[in-house]
Amino acid sequence: MNDKKQTRHIVLLVPHYSTLLDICGPFDVFQKAIEYRNEASPLPDFTYQIHVVSTRRSKRIEMLGGISILGEGSYKEIDYPIDTLIIGGLSNHPEYKPGKEVLAWIKEQSGKVRRICSVCAGAFILAEAGVLSGKKAATHWMRCDKLAREYPDTEVDREAIFVKDGNVYTSAGITTGVDLALALIEEDLGKTFALKIARIMVLFLKRPGNQTQYSTVLQAQEVDYQPINQVIEWIYNHLHEDITVERLAEYSLMSPRNFARVFVRELNITPMKYVEKLRVETACRYLTETHLTVDEIAHLCGFKNSVTMNRIFLHTFQTTPSQYRRGFRSSFH
Repeated sequence: MNDKKQTRHIVLLVPHYSTLLDICGPFDVFQKAIEYRNEASPLPDFTYQIHVVSTRRSKRIEMLGGISILGEGSYKEIDYPIDTLIIGGLSNHPEYKPGKEVLAWIKEQSGKVRRICSVCAGAFILAEAGVLSGKKAATHWMRCDKLAREYPDTEVDREAIFVKDGNVYTSAGITTGVDLALALIEEDLGKTFALKIARIMVLFLKRPGNQTQYSTVLQAQEVDYQPINQVIEWIYNHLHEDITVERLAEYSLMSPRNFARVFVRELNITPMKYVEKLRVETACRYLTETHLTVDEIAHLCGFKNSVTMNRIFLHTFQTTPSQYRRGFRSSFH
């Protein structure tokens, strides 16, 4: 078998004035996969080769913040079969949008490549090229409304950090390019190897695509008021217990009424609704990342029993925990 058949070419197409992390995140994930390829089991019969190319003729690509990178050339110079095409984020400046020639090339590649992907606002480039017509897609949560408004034939998922629809993969804001790249590697080399790469990169969590962009835990980190911060930390560490407003108020040394008022003021959500959201998000991670039974997960997350958890999942996702697990057990479904 010749060398070309043994090489999967990963092309990062970088528009000028996009965010550096859009590109360097996926690049580093695939680079680590190349470095540790021999530790995959079974040993793959291919290797990756990464290419960083410009949407213009120049090799030099200007990034946001005054940094420039040197790619290997223009997309027009590509003379090898592309396996996976990843398009970086799009600048807000209209003068830096890819021209019709680039868009036509992207549309043509979407029918040739095994996978075509976007990071963050790169979804707008795919949409403008006609690749997202009739597709489900993700983008940064701040731009979801704009994408839905400008491209009404695209079904915008405002929650997911990345989405697969056919051979089209779209991810949400900036760092989700890392999650997307890990999921692509999981498809190729298995979950164990993808988790190994995540550990090597010292990632706190390898996130499945269905995880919400704006998590309850992240939202809570915006709170500056120390008594509520302490309560939030206590909730996270005691999810399996019976949590009531009275118990939280006692821990914070406030009256139940005052505590509830302060909590809503700081987080714009009631204490018990916050607890439920945190339990649901934690259960989602257990369902997709562990082999624990639904009953065990219900207990660990404080749902009391699987019947209660089932009811809340039906209300939240219109699906049961077991169906959720089957749909999202791997990174893509």
